[in-house]
Amino acid sequence: MSEAEQASLTVQALSSGTGNAAIGISIIVFMSIALYNAVELSVLIPLSFHRYRSLYFWALFTSALLGVIPQTIGQGLQFFNLAPLWLSMFLSNFGFVFLVPNQSVVLYSRLHLVSQNPVMLGFVRWLIVFAYIAIVIPTVILNVGSSYLTQSAGWVNGFEAMERIQVTWFTAQEVLISTIYIVDTIRLIRLSPEADARRHKILYELLAVNIAAIVMDLTLVILQYLGYYFTQIELKPMFYSIKLKLEFAVLGMLVSIVHSHSSNPPTWRADCTTSEFS
Repeated sequence: MSEAEQASLTVQALSSGTGNAAIGISIIVFMSIALYNAVELSVLIPLSFHRYRSLYFWALFTSALLGVIPQTIGQGLQFFNLAPLWLSMFLSNFGFVFLVPNQSVVLYSRLHLVSQNPVMLGFVRWLIVFAYIAIVIPTVILNVGSSYLTQSAGWVNGFEAMERIQVTWFTAQEVLISTIYIVDTIRLIRLSPEADARRHKILYELLAVNIAAIVMDLTLVILQYLGYYFTQIELKPMFYSIKLKLEFAVLGMLVSIVHSHSSNPPTWRADCTTSEFS
């Protein structure tokens, strides 16, 4: 966000009037929810894993601790003009790198539990790598440039265009990974009609979690294209913190699947590798 946009929004939020006061209050509420969720997850995630070597653990943990917290604080400092621009920009962009693209890493790191297709897994992995290079780096550079060079139409327009591309890209990427997960989960349910009811219940809950995440992603895209830029970026940390809490619930479900069949031969190949995430 440019310095001019920041000043304009700050004036709107802090000026008199019920509607304008509500803007500031709503932002504080969004920030509080995001920070509460992130701090809680930063404590619970290490306590819930027996080993800290898996990609799933580090993706979850860094998203909460290094993603949600700094981005939320940075955006709050910038909106209310409580710190130098360089500090709020550093925190916001640092958090962005560990939050938004990292969510795809979280989804990918458990994808192999339901999908055994090496071509599909490889495609998703390289898609994530491509996004870091082609989407994340230009977004950060244009964000910083447009914030300091507010009179340059090239920087400002470039960032506005890149922001739309970034939001759309990561939404499409997360929807793609979630859709693969949903399709393969449904396939597993159909292939194992004799499986116990508890396992089917867990799989249906996993489907619900992925669908909820898709709805939140689409909400951010709609807000971006309707022109509610700051609403979108303030909701983003809260939405992503909620998605991380849903992922934490997924972890509990996956552990339940393993424990419920720990004394029996695994019905699905995914069971053989689930323990890597605990």
